[in-house]
Amino acid sequence: MAVKCEKFTVNMKNCNCTYEPCDKKGNCCACIQYHLGMKQLPACAFPDNVEKTWDRSFSKFCQTYGK
Repeated sequence: MAVKCEKFTVNMKNCNCTYEPCDKKGNCCACIQYHLGMKQLPACAFPDNVEKTWDRSFSKFCQTYGK
């Protein structure tokens, strides 16, 4: 059962996720839990141009910010 996020409206202003059928947008707790469970990071961990590739892997994060 999904829990309604009290900060949904504020979170949506900062959410850069481009995956349209996502049911976790605006619910950061659910989003982070889901992505960490998939050995990924959420969209907000990446700049927009990288997020659009939908590669949310730890290796992509290191490649993006490791320089």
